[in-house]
Amino acid sequence: MFSIKIKRVWAVLFMLWVGASAHAGIFDRKPQFLTSQEAFAFSSQQKNGVLALNWQIAEGYYLYQKEISLTPQNAILGQWQFPQAERYHDEFFGDVDIFRQQLSLNVPIQQAENGTVEVRYQGCTKGFCYPPETVSVTLDKALLNAQAVESTETFAKNTENTTASPVSEQDQLAKQLSTNVFSVFWFFILGLGLAFTPCVLPMLPLLSAIVMGNKTRPTRLRAALLSFSYVQGMALTYTLLGLAVSAIGLPFQVALQSPPVLIGLSVLFILLAASMFGLFEIRLPNAWQQKLNQMSQQQQGGAVGSVFVMGMIAGLIASPCTSAPLSGALLYVAQSGDLFIGALALYLLALGMGLPLMLITLFGHQVLPKSGEWLLHVKTAFGFVMLALPVFLLARVLPANAEPLMWSALAMAFLAWLISLTSGKGLFKLALRLGLLGLFGLSAYPWVNWVWQPEKAALQQPQLALTRIHSLAELETQLQAAQGKKVMLDLYADWCVACKEFEKYTFSDPMVQQKLSEMVVLQIDMTHNSPENSALMKHFQVLGLPTILFFDEQGRELTQSRVTGFLAAQPFLDWLNSLNKEQHESR
Repeated sequence: MFSIKIKRVWAVLFMLWVGASAHAGIFDRKPQFLTSQEAFAFSSQQKNGVLALNWQIAEGYYLYQKEISLTPQNAILGQWQFPQAERYHDEFFGDVDIFRQQLSLNVPIQQAENGTVEVRYQGCTKGFCYPPETVSVTLDKALLNAQAVESTETFAKNTENTTASPVSEQDQLAKQLSTNVFSVFWFFILGLGLAFTPCVLPMLPLLSAIVMGNKTRPTRLRAALLSFSYVQGMALTYTLLGLAVSAIGLPFQVALQSPPVLIGLSVLFILLAASMFGLFEIRLPNAWQQKLNQMSQQQQGGAVGSVFVMGMIAGLIASPCTSAPLSGALLYVAQSGDLFIGALALYLLALGMGLPLMLITLFGHQVLPKSGEWLLHVKTAFGFVMLALPVFLLARVLPANAEPLMWSALAMAFLAWLISLTSGKGLFKLALRLGLLGLFGLSAYPWVNWVWQPEKAALQQPQLALTRIHSLAELETQLQAAQGKKVMLDLYADWCVACKEFEKYTFSDPMVQQKLSEMVVLQIDMTHNSPENSALMKHFQVLGLPTILFFDEQGRELTQSRVTGFLAAQPFLDWLNSLNKEQHESR
């Protein structure tokens, strides 16, 4: 019966992993899309008091009827109507009316005193949507009853308000929120995918330790209540912090990731781990304890409030991580000022991130055997797991070579404790001890490597050739001096975990370095949020780190190629290759 339950748990975890992997495709970049000019070629013609608007729509692309609008300035337009549209089920907007191949509108002009008409439209293709485009068509009063004068207008002439290239994921998500509030519920699914990222996975041991780290095993109902309270605390904090980051910007992230805050949280978790080892017990004063006991007798789950607070702390730990969905929600809030929809998107994103943690904890608790002495060992084991959080936090402020040493020390301590539990005779226990001793030796390798071969270990880590800059002015100078090469700008901070992952796992890859050697690589340190940092963040509308910007040979940013969030070596290499192909095809 126990083995059957174990199989069920693994089946559920596998389905969660498959679902997250499937939704991870939302983050994938779709190369080789047409530019907006090519997909929706727009032209206008004024003749005999009528403004004729025409779109030539590429095969496989379409325009939304509801997104087409005309706004006259210093002019009066007559009544006009759309031709028959095609009914289409869009994966983001539901059932909508669209136009394919061609669209022509004839708009009567009743009065035009050197006025203009702002033509706004938006189109999509399968798997990709363009931002709304705005074209300004100039009207001439002298042509109301005169011969036709044709003028072709493209939004390329109005680069200040429009974009000629496919947009990045965060911009697309921000646009979807602005055009359809129901798309906010997609953020819950995106959160499910983010639950399996390095920013959220460290929260699992904290939640498991809270729910299962007591002397007595909680009931299923109590475990569900504690897990739900924890996730709600994390979701609420994540939402509030997200809105604060959107309103304040990078200074908020810097404050949360400053060494004093990280060291303080690390000390807190070390003390909690020590209490789980039985070194001491954390107790409130007797008077407070009696009051809490009375309150807990009057309501179910006396520890729900404290678990909620621990969930809020978990939200603090996860908050600095920036991804495309989070950036999209923050960008929408920053641009529109709609705090309600932005907060709802952030809450659903955080709720999706917390749901797998809650399910894993609940199902893991369900298959455990009955209460007994094993719970004391579980409590000690979770003490070691709790110590993983200080390692995760301190790695943001310590030198890069300190992290593997801390993980090695923690692994050796944990394995030494396991070896102490396998005393006794028998072939099985002997084999188990030998296996644990072998793992102990492997865990000690970072220390051996550090003590005996420090110089060789440093040489084994290839370094990316880059130029460090400090301000927007230096960036402009470097762009001018690039001599016909593309430029990559890496925004880095010591407190950014994913930034360090880029350096350790991605930029150290020989294939990535070879590809980046074809362009100028720049890096700016955003750790201290200097005035120069703030100016650059504001100029490029960067909401968080990690962020990597790319510029073409003329020094213009390729906004469609902006990277937010960590990419491993091969996905990043594919990103660079598709960037080169796309730019080559657009020439």
